[in-house]
Amino acid sequence: MASPSLVWFRDDLRLADNPALRAAADRGEPVIGVYVLDEASPGIRPLGGAARWWLHHSLAELGERLSDKGSVLVLRRGAAADVIPALVAETEAGAVFWNRRYGAPERTVDAGIKESLRAPGSVEAASFAGSLLFEPWTVRTGAGDPYSVFTPFWNACRQLPTPRHPLPEPRELPGPRNHPASDDLVSWQLLPRHPDWSGGLGERWTPGEGAARARLRAFLAEDVADYDRSRDEPAGGATSQLSPRLRWGELSPFEVWHAAVSSGARVGGFLSELGWREFAWHTLFHSPDLATKNLRHAFDAFPWPALRPSMLRAWQRGETGIPLVDAGMHELWTTGFMHNRVRMVTASFLVKNLLIDWRRGEEWFWDTLVDADEANNPFNWQWVAGSGADAAPYFRIFNPELQAKKFDPDGRYVREWAPDALGDRAREPIVDLAESRKAALAAYEAVKRAG
Repeated sequence: MASPSLVWFRDDLRLADNPALRAAADRGEPVIGVYVLDEASPGIRPLGGAARWWLHHSLAELGERLSDKGSVLVLRRGAAADVIPALVAETEAGAVFWNRRYGAPERTVDAGIKESLRAPGSVEAASFAGSLLFEPWTVRTGAGDPYSVFTPFWNACRQLPTPRHPLPEPRELPGPRNHPASDDLVSWQLLPRHPDWSGGLGERWTPGEGAARARLRAFLAEDVADYDRSRDEPAGGATSQLSPRLRWGELSPFEVWHAAVSSGARVGGFLSELGWREFAWHTLFHSPDLATKNLRHAFDAFPWPALRPSMLRAWQRGETGIPLVDAGMHELWTTGFMHNRVRMVTASFLVKNLLIDWRRGEEWFWDTLVDADEANNPFNWQWVAGSGADAAPYFRIFNPELQAKKFDPDGRYVREWAPDALGDRAREPIVDLAESRKAALAAYEAVKRAG
């Protein structure tokens, strides 16, 4: 009698280079894919609105691709510790495979499920490395500690064996004779309604593995050679736009790494961006409260003033009177994305000119970015704030006017996303940049004294 293999998809919504899927295919039994929308397990962070939009469309394509191969994607909602064992019993599965996650609540859930499945001795449960080039426990300082500065971290990674080559997509995935019941994806209500604000996301993005692979090919063919020179230019620079693809696992970092290396172009700068992503996840692995607690404890002494809701709303809506900041916030709201240079500028403005706690900004980006994940989003906010890893000089303040002159000198980016920020209709800035900079530096003295 057949004993199907369950493949538990999470942030790895792809068929190619999916070690868990490959293990199921190699086992030679029917394959059942499953995705669990888990908003019930303790500590699991609910997805933001833009992320939910992306997930809906990526799951729809994954289901179609599995069906084309002969298999099925089962959708279930609830605590994974309940859903997965129940589905194993329902299907009489003989194995469950998944690719590892690195957040503390997720690891706790996964370890508990693995133990519960293995305990009777009748179900194989195995996890694999599919989302990071280097496992977090393999990169340590000479003293055995996690790295807190990027350059030595990345140097240490580069001394390790070269990341493995990607695994091929299975040619076929025979499904079960009887398909288990599945939730209707639409019933999950991942897409916005009343109002539907996602029109700009749909114009900018096509989620799914097929579009992800097409974007990688286009980037390597057309843009990567100019990446180091123009990556900081928000209007038409050579950016990869692969971050949401990696966030949802429509591409694996192994695929991106080896495709870049074999492209024949100089890709050191681009590969270091993969390294920065690794650094963020390694930091989260060792500091699970990254989204809520300062990594540098001295930063707990920062004297945040009482929150001024009107200032926060002006920043969220792109109504600060600072053209580059407003353009970035409009791009974010419209497309679920923001150029990385502009992310740094808008974040610095919130924290160091408006003196608003970085956690308020992190929460907004979590809700509005299609590529927000539990490591990179808080990690980068803490880096800008000065409270996180590699945060020297912690008092760095990005001047948005100077940044615009340097990286958007002809105003193309601002004209595209915030045309009213220029000319006679421009708003008055809600703060004076010079005076607010002085206030921020004075506040940072408290951190300096505490450190």
